[in-house]
Amino acid sequence: MLFTSYSFIAFMAAVFLLYYALPKKCQWPLLLVASYVFYFIAGPSYLIFIAITTVSAYLVTIKLDALEETQKAYIKANKAAMTREERKAYKAGITAKKWKWLLLALFINLGILAVLKYTNFAITNINNILASAGSAKQFTLRNLVLPMGISFYTFQTLGYVIDVYRGTSRAEKNPFKLALFVSFFPQLVQGPISRFNDLSASLFENHKFDPKVFSYGLYRILWGYFKKVVIADRILVAVNAIIHDTTTYQGAFVLVGYLFYALELYADFTGGIDITIGIAQAMGIKVTENFIRPYFSKNIKEYWTRWHITMSTWFKDYIFYPISVCKPMLKLSKFSRAKLGEVIGKRVPVYLSAFVVWFATGIWHGASWNFIVWGLMNFAVIMVSQELEPLYRRFHNRFNVKDKQWWHIFQIVRTILLMSAIRSFDCYRDVPLTFRMFGNLFTHFRIRELTAQAFIGMGLSGKEYILLIACTVLLFVVSAFQEKKGSVRDAIYAAPAATKYIVFAVLLLVVVVFGAYGIGYDSTQFIYNQF
Repeated sequence: MLFTSYSFIAFMAAVFLLYYALPKKCQWPLLLVASYVFYFIAGPSYLIFIAITTVSAYLVTIKLDALEETQKAYIKANKAAMTREERKAYKAGITAKKWKWLLLALFINLGILAVLKYTNFAITNINNILASAGSAKQFTLRNLVLPMGISFYTFQTLGYVIDVYRGTSRAEKNPFKLALFVSFFPQLVQGPISRFNDLSASLFENHKFDPKVFSYGLYRILWGYFKKVVIADRILVAVNAIIHDTTTYQGAFVLVGYLFYALELYADFTGGIDITIGIAQAMGIKVTENFIRPYFSKNIKEYWTRWHITMSTWFKDYIFYPISVCKPMLKLSKFSRAKLGEVIGKRVPVYLSAFVVWFATGIWHGASWNFIVWGLMNFAVIMVSQELEPLYRRFHNRFNVKDKQWWHIFQIVRTILLMSAIRSFDCYRDVPLTFRMFGNLFTHFRIRELTAQAFIGMGLSGKEYILLIACTVLLFVVSAFQEKKGSVRDAIYAAPAATKYIVFAVLLLVVVVFGAYGIGYDSTQFIYNQF
């Protein structure tokens, strides 16, 4: 059941109606039922895996919480009789037990994800190695189905388990509430990856109908559909033409493909997140923002604080920091400083931790080498940029352009182009081909080939290009307004009363009339649904 299908719109309308019609105490149970119905429609067998994730997280966190309470009670009862060393030893013993339970949760959930998502990737690489070694032995690929959103709900659930282990979150005693946190249907398709303390604050509360809150949610939903079906699904036609016909579309068209894909991915992903947040907001539920106008970033480091924020912070909090401060890494840091000097030595653990994070980020996106190389390219550019910071400072001290508007525009354009080039690994999905097309961009660049007829040959008409330009300008204007002045919806509601109805009606008309629905009026799936 796609977000962009008529069946989902009907499903969503029914959920809204029942949510406010039923007694308030039935609101979160209704969402649990709706979430499991949604997932059942996506694939009945998927329920097995999400149920295992939920049950394992529930049992492990209850045990972790019990161990924490046991520790507190024991120390409180025996505090006077225990020495400092005895208390320390007792706490270490409890921590060791908690660590074993955490490892069990990680093993179960990451094991499921690894088997379903990476088995065929591993088999393919083993077969390639065997073939390169001259062996005729080949292993058969497995017919495994990847459940919808498994990467998202697995990471969200493990984040909750780790938080309970760390003591920053209490275990949810109600297994059905935890099941709702894991399966909340708007987030299943493509996130965000919520934290339990953030989402549970409003997910399990009773909410009365508030016309303003509900309409704010509808505006956000409609804006998401505008991005998805009017912009992303339309320009997808041209993107597919460029990346699937690399013989025809070379040189300057590679750059066009980069920029078109940047627009498509942004409109597709943020459109889906807008729909998710809008659905939740219409029911009074607060979901974490996942994008803060990333194409206004002045460098890649800033870009990753604005793009897919919940994923970036997840990897930072649950992989980077634990690795960078673990005992083996601290020993490596000490060894590196002693052997390589303070300047180089202190960088080794940081860069090694960052390497692991970006490798994991890449392979999380997909079980293929193009995603791994994509992640490592981000790592390389960010690390090089950090090393060049002293040079940047000298440049700015010499030429004093840091606060110039034209320099800010240059930085934004540079970041968009650089991220588009890195993202081409996602676009072409083949590492050698991606490098070849990147080189082709410079060796066969002929601006005169970018004729109107060539653009029409990509599958879009002149009128559709005009529509895309107009919608992209609108997207930019709205984003610029948000960057400078804040919420557009607040501005609409601050205007005369009729304005909010007119804007909503116009936006709805644009979506209905100009949406690219494809054959049978069936829009394409969201890009991040594959993850």
